Amino acid sequence: MTSSLPAIDTTMPLGPDPQAVLLDMDGTLVDTEGFWWDAEVEVFRALGHELADEHREVVVGGPMTRSAGYLIEVTGADIGLDQVRDLLNAAFLRRLESGVPLMPGARRLLTELAAHGLPTALVSASHRTVIDRMLLSLGPEHFTLTVAGDELTRTKPHPDPYLIAAARLGADPERCVAVEDTATGVASAEAAGCRVIAVPSVAPNPAAEGRVVAPSLADVALAFLRAVAAGPAVRDPSRRGPAVRPV
Repeated sequence: MTSSLPAIDTTMPLGPDPQAVLLDMDGTLVDTEGFWWDAEVEVFRALGHELADEHREVVVGGPMTRSAGYLIEVTGADIGLDQVRDLLNAAFLRRLESGVPLMPGARRLLTELAAHGLPTALVSASHRTVIDRMLLSLGPEHFTLTVAGDELTRTKPHPDPYLIAAARLGADPERCVAVEDTATGVASAEAAGCRVIAVPSVAPNPAAEGRVVAPSLADVALAFLRAVAAGPAVRDPSRRGPAVRPV
């Protein structure tokens, strides 16, 4: 059954808390999806290429390798993947120097989860250097652990990031609630078997079987998470274990 925010009745008696809450970063907790696009436009303009807006929905929420590779392909830029990734990360980090804007409701949600002692993981396709910078604004104390895209062999949309986060927390993915904003992230969390709340940011993320859609993170409170945790999980019978790169 397709679910959206009004369909969740948080006034009814609910089951136990989710075993863990797994949160995406860019576009979910921090309002930085626009920062990434601006960084991509800047880097490729310096290389002599103007990016068309149509490419934005393709790269939003994607892992750096996929997004950078796609932009190199469509522009024909004469640059290697590793080099353009370094340029994009540098351009993005420069944009954070004036501060990181949090999404509405992010601070309140993190504070509420911490107050109730719920294991919470930050699960991002961004690189470790970016995550560590973001934690200065989000507060590292709010997260039991963090998972970075460059620490995995496969990142989103593969299920590995969420499977790894759940495993390190000692939690069953099907008893975890994941919060994501993009189709790429939602696909990753659903493939891992998590119950998923989609909070669309830049690109639309329509309702689908077994997925709850909230209009804003401000609507996602602990009572709402409990209601989602009590619902049916999204099961992928083809789900396989994660491939982890030694670090």
